[in-house]
Amino acid sequence: MIKALEKFLIPIADALSKNKVLVAIRDGFMYAVPVVIVGSIFLLISNFPIEGWSEMIATFAGEGWEKYFDAVTAVTFDCYALLSVMGIAYAYAREKGVDKIESAVVALVTFLMITPMKHAAFMNADGKMFSGFSFGHLGTKGIFLAMIVAIISTEIFAFAVKKKLVIKLPDGVPPAVMDSFAALIPAGLSMLVFFFVNMIFVNTPFGNVHTFIYQVLQAPLVGLGKSQAFEVIYQFLSTLFWFFGINGPAVTNTIFAPIHKALTLENYELAKAGLPMTNVFTSAFSDFFCNFGGGGSTLGLVLMMTFMAKSKRLKTLGRMALPAGIFGINEPIIFGFPMVLNVIMVIPFILAPVMNTIIGQLATAVGFIPVTSGVQLSWTTPIFISGYLTTGSINAVILQLFMLLADMALYYPFFKMQDSKYLEEEEKLAKEEKKDELDELSFDDLKLD
Repeated sequence: MIKALEKFLIPIADALSKNKVLVAIRDGFMYAVPVVIVGSIFLLISNFPIEGWSEMIATFAGEGWEKYFDAVTAVTFDCYALLSVMGIAYAYAREKGVDKIESAVVALVTFLMITPMKHAAFMNADGKMFSGFSFGHLGTKGIFLAMIVAIISTEIFAFAVKKKLVIKLPDGVPPAVMDSFAALIPAGLSMLVFFFVNMIFVNTPFGNVHTFIYQVLQAPLVGLGKSQAFEVIYQFLSTLFWFFGINGPAVTNTIFAPIHKALTLENYELAKAGLPMTNVFTSAFSDFFCNFGGGGSTLGLVLMMTFMAKSKRLKTLGRMALPAGIFGINEPIIFGFPMVLNVIMVIPFILAPVMNTIIGQLATAVGFIPVTSGVQLSWTTPIFISGYLTTGSINAVILQLFMLLADMALYYPFFKMQDSKYLEEEEKLAKEEKKDELDELSFDDLKLD
């Protein structure tokens, strides 16, 4: 059974992990993570979940102090599509072996070329139409179009470079000048393609490319992300890949991460508009309510290894892995326990994240915890701290504790089996070593005075 699954899954995982487009999308989103986390810190400070927080800060910062923090939040969350188009284009250019900076700049320009700048729905008192870019197109609703534009514009750029459609300057010209002229024709071709694309869509019932992509592609995919099975499937597949020694999230995030991001940013926009947040399966929910201690939700197992194991192997490994496990890093457990192809541990290893996902979903549905906000913390944020900061509710901390205990209960019988197996091996090895020592003793070495 395991060999059959291995034969089926490993080629799929290998193909996904080597697909240049999917790798670029995955890595491109990661480039935006530092500024998004910083923006989340500003968002957290301006909306800290303590009663009277805003009034307390206003006593020395003045009324309306939040607007200074909101400016930082706006350029990170509300411009996420801009960050994405540049990051993905940069990553894809790296995969294609062409100029990364020029590709990112061209992708940004082509994205803005097809973004509406006239908005008939917004008229001033004089009847003049609002002119400029809308955050609505640069933020959540533009994520999937940003992905598409980044890939296509860079593909055109790379095609032109590979076909030698570049301007070559004589030797002695400064490298910066040479690179800029070399990118002239590739950039022009890419911009020309999107010029015609924009011209076509402006004359359709959709009015622009943004509306078309959002209605035809992004809205249905985000709708899928709101289904009850979405997060369960994601957690199951991620852990299943880990079981075969493949970094699960590195594979599954190429498909699921854009949906998680879109759902998270939708919650942020709803909260900013004063409306109730509705999306359960955000990045924060996936990171902080489905897995504790890394893939397979192994933090509870590490705690049992540290304080309950009888075998030296598990106790020592537990003590070594616990500090990293608190911060969501569990490669020592994946490969040291090991979890890879371990038929004894496969059941709790795969079921624990799925169980946590279902419990978290039910707790949210009955109102025990609120929906996670648009705050995006590093996935290494420890348990309990992450629960409170992403929801503003102490109930989230209680829920995380309950989940951790449930994980321990699920792992316990399998942990005991593995611990007994290792203990038996250690005792057997100790007896063999003692026997070897006795065999090495010789009466010939004894001397009688």
